[in-house]
Amino acid sequence: MDTAEAVETIQREMTVFARRARAAAGRLHPELSLVSYTLLGHLEESGGCRATDLAAHHALDKSTVSRQVAALERADLIERRPDPEDHRVQVLHLTDAGRDILAQVTESRRDAFRERLSGWPEEDLERFAGYLVRYNAGNPVP
Repeated sequence: MDTAEAVETIQREMTVFARRARAAAGRLHPELSLVSYTLLGHLEESGGCRATDLAAHHALDKSTVSRQVAALERADLIERRPDPEDHRVQVLHLTDAGRDILAQVTESRRDAFRERLSGWPEEDLERFAGYLVRYNAGNPVP
């Protein structure tokens, strides 16, 4: 396989991976889209942030994030709180229900990955994990 074929295969397989991830997110929690799941995850990791920070971090349009945030608020999964340093700014935080849903979906996703990768040798898993980290970080080959 030459470089052009390899890149085409990677592009095709990443597209399949993304479709599968979106479909799996819907099965794991019907009201929680993949975008919503990733937004909740970032809010948990960051300890809360502004909607504009979410949009920038995920390279999403502000209107997309605004719609997702509104839906998550209606579902009582996130709440707005004034920024203690600047009361004009609203910071998004997970609610207890949001933490519970995120934990449930995260565990279900881990179980699905464990099942799908159960026959892989440890060396392959480590190599695959390393490649994904490097790809997502945008780092060139050393």
